[in-house]
Amino acid sequence: METVGSLIDKLSINELKIYHMKEQLVREDVSSEFKKDCENRLAILSTQRSDLEAELQELLDDVLSGRKKLRLYRQMKMYNEKKFKD
Repeated sequence: METVGSLIDKLSINELKIYHMKEQLVREDVSSEFKKDCENRLAILSTQRSDLEAELQELLDDVLSGRKKLRLYRQMKMYNEKKFKD
């Protein structure tokens, strides 16, 4: 199951990819084939963003309605703890 954090992380990465793909579309030093490829990729990235937004909204709706509960996981790191050092 995806978490709110993992979905927001994926949305953030996706948004960066969209931003940089749009930068490529306005370049004047590239071929029309390159721009067409960027347009196709941008369409896919936009679909992915819509899917992720819908998944996040569905999860939030389920949490707010009580259908799902969020779990809190603690970090279990062993380094820098005196009892685990030699």
